Amino acid sequence: MTEVVAIIPARGGSKGVPRKNLRRVGGVPLVARAVVAARAAASVDRVVVSTDDSQIAAVAEEWGAQVVLRPGSLAGDTASSESALLHALDVLETSGAEPSHLLFLQATSPFLHPGDLDHAVGLVFRGEFDVVFSATRTYGFLWARETPDAGGAARGINHDPRVRPRRQDREPHYLETGGFYAMDVAGFRLAGHRFFGRVGIVEVGELSAVEIDTEEQLTLAQAIAPLSVGAIVESLDVSAVVTDFDGVHTDDTATTDAEGRETVRVSRSDGMGIAQLRRAGIPVLILSTETDPVVTARARKLQVDVRQGIDDKAAALVEWGAARGIPLTRIAYVGNDINDLACLELVGWPVAVSGAHPLVLAAARVVLSRAGGRGAVRELSDAVLRSRRPVPEGTDSSSLVLPTERQHP
Repeated sequence: MTEVVAIIPARGGSKGVPRKNLRRVGGVPLVARAVVAARAAASVDRVVVSTDDSQIAAVAEEWGAQVVLRPGSLAGDTASSESALLHALDVLETSGAEPSHLLFLQATSPFLHPGDLDHAVGLVFRGEFDVVFSATRTYGFLWARETPDAGGAARGINHDPRVRPRRQDREPHYLETGGFYAMDVAGFRLAGHRFFGRVGIVEVGELSAVEIDTEEQLTLAQAIAPLSVGAIVESLDVSAVVTDFDGVHTDDTATTDAEGRETVRVSRSDGMGIAQLRRAGIPVLILSTETDPVVTARARKLQVDVRQGIDDKAAALVEWGAARGIPLTRIAYVGNDINDLACLELVGWPVAVSGAHPLVLAAARVVLSRAGGRGAVRELSDAVLRSRRPVPEGTDSSSLVLPTERQHP
C-alpha cells in the first residue's frame, strides 16, 4: 500500500534565530504551522516531526504530529536535512511503515498552502517528476562580485548589463523557496540527496515564499501574518479564559468627574458571554496593571477572579494557571496593548481585539472582529462554547483544520 509521509525536520539549535522552530508567527509556533499545513493536505497520510528537542517534540505532538527523536549527531549545525530525513524514514520502516512518497517541509516557511503541497505530491505520485520543489518566479537582474569582499567588482549573472529589456520581454527565472520538496522515497534513498532524476517546480505565491532565517525576516512574517490567505482554521478549544480589562472589557476610554472619579463603558453582551462560560465550567480571570474600584466592581458583577495592580502580568498568569492545574497551552488570553505581549507569548491561544496595537495583532493567533467594550469578550466566549458542542457525525474531530477527505491525487 502506498503512503505519503510528510517529514518536518526541526532541531532545537539555531544560530541566526535562537529557538527558531518554536518562535511564533500569527500566535502559532513555526513547527506547529508546518504540522497544520501538512495535515490539511489531502494527499498526506502521516505527518512526522524529526527533532532532538523535548519542547519541540511536545509542541509537535500537541498539534497532531508523530515525533521521531533523532540523535545529537544528526542535529548539529553541520548536519544535513537529508540525514534527518533518512533517519526518520529508517525509524518509520522499523515500526512497520513503508512510505512510498516523501513530502519534506521546512518549518521556516510559515505560510505554506496545503493546495501547493497536494499539487507537488500529485506530480510525483503520477510519475511526471521524481522530485518537485517550491519556487517563486523572478524577473530580477542578478549580480555577483568578482571577489567575496565588498570591494569586488560586480558582474551580471543572468543578463547582459548592456541590454535592459522590459520585464515582459524577459524570460523568468525561479528562486527556490525552501518551503517544501516532494519526492519518490526509493529514488531519494538511492541518491541520498533531495534532487535526483527528473526535477519539477511548483510555483508558489509571494506569501508562501517567505522564509525565516533572520530576526528581521521573523519580524516581517509576524507583521504580515494577519494578511495570510488560507490561514490556519481552528476551533477555539480552551480550558480557561484570561483577559486584560481596559481596552478589552472597555473601549479604553474613561469619563472623569470633578472629583476625579472615573466611569467606563462596558458591554452587557460581554456580561452574558462571561455568564455562559461560567455555566460551562470554564474559569475566567481578569488581569489588570491598574488598581481601580471599577475593575473590582465589574469582576464582582461577573463573578470571576480578578488580579489588580500587577506589575508582572505574565507571572500572575502562570501562578493562576498552575494553582488550577490548567496548562498554559489550554488558556486563551485576550489583550489589546503592549503590556499584554508577555502574556500573549505564554499561552496557547493569544487573542487580540479589533483595533489592538500592531504588535498585539502580530502576536495573536486569533483577531476578533469586535473591539473592546463592544462585544469582543462575547465574541470570544461564543467561539469557546462552539468548540464544546458535539462534533457532527463523520467529522474528523482530531483535525485542527477544516475537515478534508484524505486521498491520493
